[in-house]
Amino acid sequence: MDELKSIMEKFAASGWERIAAPARAWLEGRADHDALVDAIRQADQECGSCGCELDPLYKRALALLGA
Repeated sequence: MDELKSIMEKFAASGWERIAAPARAWLEGRADHDALVDAIRQADQECGSCGCELDPLYKRALALLGA
């Protein structure tokens, strides 16, 4: 879970609300699992190959969430 928490902290700090808001909700213990998974999938589709540090984290977070 430490790895997932670290990923969510990076998402929350990203400044990109598509992924930051659901990540903050998860960190605060109030996340909807399906909404979080959907947000991560959408972020991966939109930005998953742009070359930023978050690109590999989308797929890793999905794997850790069992999605």
